[in-house]
Amino acid sequence: MTTVHTFSFLMFFCSLLSASSIIAKVQHHDFVIQETPVKRLCKTRNAITVNGMFPGPTLEVNNGDTLEVKVHNRARYNITIHWHGVRQIRTGWADGPEFVTQCPIRPGKSYTYRFTIQGQEGTLWWHAHSSWLRATVYGALIIHPTPGSSFPFPKPDRQTALVLGEWWNANPVYVINQAHRTGAAPNISDAYTINGQPGDLYNCSTKETVVVPINSGETSLLRVINAALNQPLFFTVANHKLTVVGADASYLKPFTTKVLMLGPGQTTDVLLNADQPPKRYYIAARAYQSAQNAPFDNTTTTAILQYKKSTTTSKPIVPVLPAYNDTNTVTSFSRKFKSLRNVVVPKTIDDNLFFTIGLGLENCPKRFPKSRCQGSNGTRFTASMNNVSFVLPSNFSLLQAHSNGIPGVFTTDFPAKPPVKFDYTGNNISRALFQPVKGTKLYKLKYGSRVQVVLQDTNIVTSENHPIHLHGYDFYIVGEGFGNFNPKKDTSKFNLVDPPLRNTVAVPVNGWAVIRFVADNPGVWLMHCHLDVHIKWGLAMAFLVDNGVGVLETLEAPPHDLPVC
Repeated sequence: MTTVHTFSFLMFFCSLLSASSIIAKVQHHDFVIQETPVKRLCKTRNAITVNGMFPGPTLEVNNGDTLEVKVHNRARYNITIHWHGVRQIRTGWADGPEFVTQCPIRPGKSYTYRFTIQGQEGTLWWHAHSSWLRATVYGALIIHPTPGSSFPFPKPDRQTALVLGEWWNANPVYVINQAHRTGAAPNISDAYTINGQPGDLYNCSTKETVVVPINSGETSLLRVINAALNQPLFFTVANHKLTVVGADASYLKPFTTKVLMLGPGQTTDVLLNADQPPKRYYIAARAYQSAQNAPFDNTTTTAILQYKKSTTTSKPIVPVLPAYNDTNTVTSFSRKFKSLRNVVVPKTIDDNLFFTIGLGLENCPKRFPKSRCQGSNGTRFTASMNNVSFVLPSNFSLLQAHSNGIPGVFTTDFPAKPPVKFDYTGNNISRALFQPVKGTKLYKLKYGSRVQVVLQDTNIVTSENHPIHLHGYDFYIVGEGFGNFNPKKDTSKFNLVDPPLRNTVAVPVNGWAVIRFVADNPGVWLMHCHLDVHIKWGLAMAFLVDNGVGVLETLEAPPHDLPVC
């Protein structure tokens, strides 16, 4: 290359760097964790909030931006914040799950989460990842396209985040602690919420019901997030069609539906056209309940879609929602998800894994009184993956132990397949399979490994739709079905052309789902059920992904202010 050409190339390269540095921004935020009086359902209680807000603040960034969020813990509980769905490339220290990537932020202490949004657009969210603080500590994380680029659909006239949640009149930490003491299932919630408000079907809630304004002829982008602790939810808007265009910060081939189903942790972006008479219409959400004979909150939360020229005193039009156990609607909905364009899915698999997921029953320890064994037939409820009930460490985080070579914190012998093969979804499962072993077992992956995981629901205690979330990665859902996964029959039906890219998969009740990803992000990454009661019971595992070659394939050094245990 001549000197002139070299100089021109350098100038061009520098101009690109300069342009990118102008476009990409560093955002600084302060999150103050504190107790705040919150009144819902006629009662006031102190709730743990961020900056006194419930829900917490919505963060809006562009693809490519860096976030620095300093969390000040002024509450009485330990806290961590998880940035749900953010890839955290090489920045595992900022991922947030307690005792996995960090020790908790103790009362009176602070920690700054630093990470960059890389190649993601759409709707994600953030939430506490300690105990049941997620009940009130959560908010939306909206990722706009890089300046100069646009959505792959006509720009909407409005955008509104609708965060679905659960509300307990009691302190949620007390609720889960009581369940842990007794071994029984925790008390169900008292209400569902939309942007923190139950809606006017509940007592003392009409005046605060969320109102979403719209003008006739407009198109609104609704960013729907299920932040509920333990409940998959149906979502609809009366008399309006919803065009699904994205999920979990990934674009999809648009399709039209009247109802969404979101498992806890999942997000869905939909376009709504204001093409109905100018009236008031309920936006509503209620439970999808797949576990038989399990108690659940059967109430309905509402907001109001209000046309500009409507009469504000008129009663909103009521929508039709599916039956609580309408699995057919859920199946029809989930099978419409396809990536916007053809994608590169791993075809050759290096680590072919088969994980059973489900509940269990722990025999009552001899030293425990009956009051501590109030599960089924005098047992304690538990849960597991591949018959291992995951136990979090308490003296170090898993990532600290891995990074610093600290022995005795975990082992790397998580089984690649269940220790016993059985009729996973049958009705006559041996009682010997009901009691898992406890352990802090990780599965080790080489950097760049092409991974397939079959997630198989089981009918131990009861089958259920489980939202399984993988930290640090997006994955392709290449197949799903009912019954026991059969590799000879089911593999041929995989979608390896345009499967959806997600961070949370709703594994069908009494069925299975298959995901694929490339292990290109070093660190320790939790995979768990996003029903919080299930992760408390041990329905989790973690991948340990080795460093690759060079700086860009190596986990960053821990930050100086990383909390200590």
